[in-house]
Amino acid sequence: MLPVALLVARQSVGGAPAPAGAEEKMPCVPFGRHSMSRLICGTNTFNAGSHLSTFVNREMLAYYTPERILQTLRRCGELGINFFQATKRGLEVYPRFLAAGGRMQCLTLASSPEDVAVQVKLGSAGIAHHGETTDILFKSGRFDRVNELLKRVRDTGLMVGVSTHMPAVVEAVEAKGWDVDYYMTCVYERNRSAEELKQLLGSVPLPVREVYLEEDPPRMYRVIRQTRRPCLAFKILAAGRLCENRASVEKAFREAFEGIKPNDAVIVGLYDRYSDQPGEDAAFTRRFGASGAA
Repeated sequence: MLPVALLVARQSVGGAPAPAGAEEKMPCVPFGRHSMSRLICGTNTFNAGSHLSTFVNREMLAYYTPERILQTLRRCGELGINFFQATKRGLEVYPRFLAAGGRMQCLTLASSPEDVAVQVKLGSAGIAHHGETTDILFKSGRFDRVNELLKRVRDTGLMVGVSTHMPAVVEAVEAKGWDVDYYMTCVYERNRSAEELKQLLGSVPLPVREVYLEEDPPRMYRVIRQTRRPCLAFKILAAGRLCENRASVEKAFREAFEGIKPNDAVIVGLYDRYSDQPGEDAAFTRRFGASGAA
């Protein structure tokens, strides 16, 4: 049997990594007063959150020491990736990255006023209501609590966002006319209940919470195109399920940039143990994301 870590390794798509400064310009889009790269460094791999299995989580945790996280962030900086969506361990190393001369902007997630206060001190460029909490409040009829936190973020002067895994949430925020600057939009609605899955599929697969359906990305891309606000699409690789080979990764990037608007970006987690994933994903972003970029 192959080592467990190999289950999340991608085949190299670009050969040896290019030296620092040798890459082409990264496509960027306006984001408030910032210019944002259309590829944003994700954080789940740093936090050992594979969405695959406990065993893969352990491999990620063992690999991504604080020093390796810093190394990956520095590589992203070389490629022109200038935004980092940080949580947990990423938040812990971000001050060290800045102190060492790193110039990457940070986006964060909040579920409480306490989270907002911490992240303002950190220097976050934008704070989005945490997607897991957003969806729970939406489904339980307590959705207005999301707006209460958004107002607190607005008072800080930072960019205000809503993260979600559900197209219906974006539609609801748009209908309510909430004061929002951007969305973080998971292209897979992976938090369906057992009852919802049975209605869709006729049976309930295991594990219930981690079901990725081919029909989901087109649904989210359609909603993304219906809002003028910037959308940061995440899990475009289905939490590693589309990383079997170069062709499937390339297809996911192509479909993502075809599906989102010219002023949108993608957030992708990086696991560079076996290949230069930052360089590979940057190459796909330059190839498919150049249209409409600044």
